[in-house]
Amino acid sequence: MNEIKNIAIIGLGLIGGSLAKAITERTGYHVMARNRTRGTLLQAIDEGAVHEELTDGNIGQADMIILGLYPEEAVEYMESIGDRIKKGALVIDVSGIKRYICQKMPPIAAKYGFVFVGTHPMAGKEKGGFSNSEAGLFKGASFIITPTDDSSAEQVEWLKQFSADLGFGMHVVCSPEEHDRMIAFTSQLPHVLANAYVQSPQCLNHKGFSAGSYRDVSRVARLNEHLWAELFLQNADALTQELDLLIKNITEMCDAIKADDRESLEKILGRGRMVKEELGE
Repeated sequence: MNEIKNIAIIGLGLIGGSLAKAITERTGYHVMARNRTRGTLLQAIDEGAVHEELTDGNIGQADMIILGLYPEEAVEYMESIGDRIKKGALVIDVSGIKRYICQKMPPIAAKYGFVFVGTHPMAGKEKGGFSNSEAGLFKGASFIITPTDDSSAEQVEWLKQFSADLGFGMHVVCSPEEHDRMIAFTSQLPHVLANAYVQSPQCLNHKGFSAGSYRDVSRVARLNEHLWAELFLQNADALTQELDLLIKNITEMCDAIKADDRESLEKILGRGRMVKEELGE
């Protein structure tokens, strides 16, 4: 594995911007960056989160590249810029679905001589963009690593230490398939639920009638529909399996309420309570 000195970040949104700030504040790496909106890049340089602009001319100096792009855009970018990348450079992405990019990227890596490892920083906020980024975003969070067949144990171990240096509290190493199955339940399903929940006409009149329950359920409804639609469709099989089960459970509860069947309703509610108790949450 090549020595890492220069890190290039493509895309200074919430995650890319927070990574830039965390790397600059917590490590000695030199950070280069590119962003679609030049004003954001200049802001990042002015704030000291980025040391210099990343260009087609200096991208060959990058020992590591972090792709803060939508999955499809990340694949297209690497195909377009691959011949300028340093041989042996480590490339990671931060997208929320791993099967798609872990299937598409290895052939490009083999073609141009760089190394790709899938990663997913499990952190975020309701509001995105560089203006909401912060170096402390990853404190205590989980850093998921999804190696491909071409990833080495050395690269995985380096990423574990790198994530710890940035403040992550734990790391998980798994296959892209396992990642996407779990993320369908832990991340995507709550976003579907929250988005559907706030589309009730009653939501517009909730003030004065809502407290913690409303906030907990609706928090992630404020999403980027372009990104999340892409992620949902790329994980359609795992997500729809979870949705079918959720619909079954809700329908069972709804039927018991309509039938005024208190005994059945209590059994259904008790099952959910016992799950949380078994988890100690």
